[in-house]
Amino acid sequence: MTYQLHVGRCENVLKTLPDNSVDAIVTDPPYGLSFMNHKWDYDVPTVEQWQECLRVLKPGGHLLAFGGSRTYHRLVVNVEDAGFEIRDQILWIYGSGFPKSHNLDGDFDGWGTALKPAHEPIVMARKPFKKTVSANMAEHGTGAINIDACRIPTDEALNGGAGGLLSHQRDGTEPVAAYEQAPEGRWPANIIHDGSDVVVSAFPDAKGQQGDLKETGRARPSQGRYGDMAPPKAHVARVESEKSAARFFYCAKVKPKERDEGLERFIATSASEMTGGRKEGSVGINDPRAGAGRTSGAKNNHPTVKPIALMSYLCRLITPLGGTVLDPWMGSGSTGRAAIEEGFNFIGIDLNPDYVTIASARIAHSLKKTTEAA
Repeated sequence: MTYQLHVGRCENVLKTLPDNSVDAIVTDPPYGLSFMNHKWDYDVPTVEQWQECLRVLKPGGHLLAFGGSRTYHRLVVNVEDAGFEIRDQILWIYGSGFPKSHNLDGDFDGWGTALKPAHEPIVMARKPFKKTVSANMAEHGTGAINIDACRIPTDEALNGGAGGLLSHQRDGTEPVAAYEQAPEGRWPANIIHDGSDVVVSAFPDAKGQQGDLKETGRARPSQGRYGDMAPPKAHVARVESEKSAARFFYCAKVKPKERDEGLERFIATSASEMTGGRKEGSVGINDPRAGAGRTSGAKNNHPTVKPIALMSYLCRLITPLGGTVLDPWMGSGSTGRAAIEEGFNFIGIDLNPDYVTIASARIAHSLKKTTEAA
């Protein structure tokens, strides 16, 4: 495992990297909200910046980039205009958000101007390629996502759906009798949550169910028409033991110990300084974009630190074994820590030299920990 850290504008640093040289991009770029009046958050990344990312990414390589709920559309349009193929959207749902609402009084008591923030969208995009996915995987190691590495652990026996596959109905074949999913766990979904009580309670308090289906009607010979299919197959009713929230990957918010690991020799910054002058102990410090519940300050003074477990999951999802992860907006290096701890190489870029110094110490800590554990 190796890593490179660069100080500078990402589009300038990226120009020094060869074409098709990185396997995956996992990043938390500026949201374009002028967050806490930080200059780096003045806009979402430009088309030109994403074009440089596209150039250095291998054909079939994936991009995962966080966005803000208010500016996600601008992020996705720029990513697509740069030449990426939009593949999906992942939602990271959390319970620690604090509404920045102007509450009215008098005749309008009970009215406000904002909802409680509770999610961040993540765009999943891919660099186009010419051949089949299998051929591209054989040549570059990219093009597909690592399902088995990101399955959701479960003790439940997982069975297939009721109706079989459309291809079975189309060609008259039958599915194997007792189809079961992989024992490693559930198929990863495009929802991630923080496991907090407030989030888990928002999921339906119901177990997965499938009613008892009977064969009805009679099979019809295909007339080559859309929707011309055989009647449903019989299926015994089932009720799954796990409730819905357990079916998705969950990751708790960043703990103070995690954000400061490797920074033992650094001087702590107060919570007020880290959140744009908010009062110590004020509820506004709980804003997830301002550190998610940090009320005592920290040595890592970056305001938007992501959990290592979350970034590790995203790196595993799109990076081939021994591959290189790029983060063009590295911040304090959570993606780098995750990449190194997962056995990947890492290239990180940030405009702020202070953040690069913090990232260097944090990633070095992860490399030492990973090497000693090997």
